[in-house]
Amino acid sequence: MVTDISELIKLCSAELIDRQYKPDYAEKIQSHWDELKCWMEKNSLTVFSERIANQYCDYHIGTHLLLEGMSLKDKTHLRAIRMLVSYQKDGEFEFRSPRVEYTFSGRTGNLIQEFLIYARDELHRTHSTISEYTRVLSKLNAFMKYRNIDLEMIGMDEIENYFKEYCETVGARHDYANSLRQFFRYIYSRHYTIKDLSSFILPDSFNRHSSIPTTYTEEEISRIINAPDRSSAIGKRDYLVLLLAAEYGWRSADITGFRLDQIDWDKNIIRFEQQKTDVPVEYPLLFSVGNAIIDYLQHGRPKSERPEVILSSEQSKYGKPLKSPTIHSIVTRYMKKAAITGWKDKKHGAHSLRHSLASNLLKRNVSLPVISTVLGHQSTETTKIYLKVDIDRLRTCTLSMPTLSSRYYRKEATKS
Repeated sequence: MVTDISELIKLCSAELIDRQYKPDYAEKIQSHWDELKCWMEKNSLTVFSERIANQYCDYHIGTHLLLEGMSLKDKTHLRAIRMLVSYQKDGEFEFRSPRVEYTFSGRTGNLIQEFLIYARDELHRTHSTISEYTRVLSKLNAFMKYRNIDLEMIGMDEIENYFKEYCETVGARHDYANSLRQFFRYIYSRHYTIKDLSSFILPDSFNRHSSIPTTYTEEEISRIINAPDRSSAIGKRDYLVLLLAAEYGWRSADITGFRLDQIDWDKNIIRFEQQKTDVPVEYPLLFSVGNAIIDYLQHGRPKSERPEVILSSEQSKYGKPLKSPTIHSIVTRYMKKAAITGWKDKKHGAHSLRHSLASNLLKRNVSLPVISTVLGHQSTETTKIYLKVDIDRLRTCTLSMPTLSSRYYRKEATKS
């Protein structure tokens, strides 16, 4: 980790050039970095850290968080400092400045921070998973502090009260429970607690497949796919993303991880192992998809030696692979642009296009095993969830109503 402010600024300045930031904006960012450097020298500070960055922002801007109503000048100033902080952490410029700050205090807070570092560095958990752990465990820290309890005092009642306080749905409780279990098992394995506190978390019956999948009609899918402006580089990229999600039903992680070496141009086949399940899948290289890939590679993709097909054109991530939240944003943007009725009240990410593909294949009388193969499911049992949305087939399962002979159902009985 680079802690020398001059060296860090030098590295970030090179990134501004590599990522093709506009000269006038880069000049503003550079000026804020120079101001920070002068402030550190004036205060005899030699080691840069997020704590120092927050102190600087609190003094010069009045906050180190992105607030509603903040002036453009202050936003740019904050953005500049946060670029140094995020680049120091992982060599990337964060997508946006944080609006919320998670704090940890006391012995429990220290153990949570130790666990988060372990989960990131040793378990190699994704950024989104670390964010989820942080959010859930910060609430645990606050809950314990408010109730004046320590880890050794936690039992089943405390766990249930925590869930009642923060979990409004069964799904939220299930996700929170998973984060707590990971943390409790970690501190028990390190002998920080005498008991394995995860044993106090009761199993639940939550089933992610219990609800009816959100789907869109073929006409709606067509409108979404054709919504991007394909004359621009970003439009070409987004069109390809929508095709991969709608025509193949790929998950966001498979779209962001799609590599050039997974395409067999001679045989017109795409092969890879799914990120989620490691199940090998094979797809025909559709004419529309092949043309979209070629158009994007030739006229839209940032110049890069990266193996991933789809790269970011945004300046903060220029030439870097997309993240799953970006795929969700792309799909949402074009649902809105295509004026899809009621999309805000339904699930509207890439997974909804995956659900729609399965549903529309069922309507064409494609068999479950074939659909299971297309989606890369390990079992047709997983695919059966889509039977819930096949209304026509469900109608064939209806049973005739038996004759009701009870006098309570006769017309005469209703008159009394």
